[in-house]
Amino acid sequence: MTNTLPLANSLHRATLDALRRHAPFAAMSEEDVLWLVQRLSVAYYAAGETLLEPADEAPGTLFIIKQGTVGGATTEGQTVLQLVPGEMFPLGALLAGRGVTNRYVAETDTFCHLLPAADFHALLARSAAFHDFCTRRIASLLVESQRAVQAEYALALDDEQRFARPLASLIRRTPYSVAPGTPLADALAGMDRARIGSVVVVDDAGKPVGILTLKDVLARVTLAGVPLTSPVAAVMTPAPATLPDDAPVADALVLMARQGIHHLPLVRDGKLSGVVSEKDVFALRRLSVEGITSALMRADDPARLPALAQDIGDLAHALLAQGMDAENLTAIISGLNDRLTERLVALESEHDPGLAGLRWCWMALGSEGRMEQTLATDQDNALIYEAASDAQRDALLAFAQRVNARLDACGFPLCRGGIMAGNPQWCLSAADWQRQFAEWIDHGSPEALLKASIFFDFRPLAGDAAPALELRTWLTAAARKNPRFLHQMAGNALRNRPPLGVVRDFVLSGDDAHPHTLDLKRNGVTPFVDAARIFALAAGSPQTNTAKRLRAAAHALKIPDQELADWNRAFHFLQLLRLRHQHAQLRAGRTPDNHLDPDTLNPLDRRILKEALRQARKVQTRLALDYDL
Repeated sequence: MTNTLPLANSLHRATLDALRRHAPFAAMSEEDVLWLVQRLSVAYYAAGETLLEPADEAPGTLFIIKQGTVGGATTEGQTVLQLVPGEMFPLGALLAGRGVTNRYVAETDTFCHLLPAADFHALLARSAAFHDFCTRRIASLLVESQRAVQAEYALALDDEQRFARPLASLIRRTPYSVAPGTPLADALAGMDRARIGSVVVVDDAGKPVGILTLKDVLARVTLAGVPLTSPVAAVMTPAPATLPDDAPVADALVLMARQGIHHLPLVRDGKLSGVVSEKDVFALRRLSVEGITSALMRADDPARLPALAQDIGDLAHALLAQGMDAENLTAIISGLNDRLTERLVALESEHDPGLAGLRWCWMALGSEGRMEQTLATDQDNALIYEAASDAQRDALLAFAQRVNARLDACGFPLCRGGIMAGNPQWCLSAADWQRQFAEWIDHGSPEALLKASIFFDFRPLAGDAAPALELRTWLTAAARKNPRFLHQMAGNALRNRPPLGVVRDFVLSGDDAHPHTLDLKRNGVTPFVDAARIFALAAGSPQTNTAKRLRAAAHALKIPDQELADWNRAFHFLQLLRLRHQHAQLRAGRTPDNHLDPDTLNPLDRRILKEALRQARKVQTRLALDYDL
């Protein structure tokens, strides 16, 4: 280090203006940034010079890069991060009062602003914006990015917080409820007086135990000839889905899409506090999951479903434009695609005599199995059935091939790898599926496991769920007991490294088809997906969704809460980037993909992308440590 000088007064304004082009300084008051600037010095480091070494004692200085590039490497020499102008280090060590664990080296001639540790802690106490950024770095950046997305789509202020509002804000009246023994005539009369479409059945403690809607009345009461003197409990839907009334609106939207329901009881301390309908959720805008799900349920011709698939895409675009987060949006897309697939399967199977008497289940694999579908997704599915004759298996295959073709017509392209229920290789009996998974677990080569990984994400989608659920129970136990299998899966996962560069921010593709891009799916999202799958299998969790797998495994694997939160935020930011990229391509009339040119990003999103990929490296580092790789 050479030429360390206090900043002259004449440079204060220029330094302040330069810092305020970066987070978190852009969000701090000018007074606080000036306070910081007045306490900075500047240091020069030649290329190759070490700025910080791993040590036992806490560092005495915060570095803010003014010009140049700094690399951070482990004690084994593996580069784990690259820092550019505007970025700070070593935040973690300063916040925790511990020694630095990485070695920081100037990769080019570099100038840094230096702030004494005592002043760093004083600034934390002085500036809430600075404190928020340092303690919740990626979360703070994501908040800024979300605001920018909403500004880009010119949303009204009322819509900005629409999906984060508590459901209680939608309650317009005291909920109508009855006891289980209430005669149907009385319950229906009460619905008519209140001019509402549902009645909630509650127990003596006020807990919802059932629900009856006007749509249920036709099939369960009128057509079934049930006497109106019968208790409402005889025809209600038992154990209805509920949500706490302080849950966000987005949670209700996901639940309604996933389960195809239109009325949702809300609870507080376990007791009924209100009821919301999809009409309530979408009262502010002409967006309707109800319209799509109702149309799907009424569809009696598979030829009508491609138009409804387009409606799902249009709704997804609208929700994206309104600033919905990636976790909820991908869950809604997947939930609606589930409903479409369920309807297709029902239409193709209900009049097929070859399936009579068979127990079978249509299984979702890959991103659909994980409830993480974006706007560009192909088919990954399979069939499981109980013992069947050759003729019955032939009928199942023919049925599956019809469904695959119909899904293709709905905009879900046939899987190029042939991983579809209509492929005889993936239309198997329960016993054969168990043998196949046992072969992968006990004897699978790394290459075989690489190809088989998406099969471990299966979940039941249509038909009789029991065979698939029984297979999941068996698989969860079998995988956990085989450390060799988990070790091989971890080794495969570590082959795919996040594309962080040493000389440039990112390692970009030289592929002629997608030059100067990075693959957000393969190199961004997949490291999280692969690691979460292994963590879940090791922890004995039956979850298939990536975020839920990480959350479920966190306690068993002793993953710190903050680390887990950062991983999930990074994963969902990458998912959001995929959705926004695909949305822009569709609006331009192009086929959506996952190949993003990072130069098209604004500086904030580019920075968050780097941080998200660093988190992917951290996930892989944890995987490598757990499996000694």
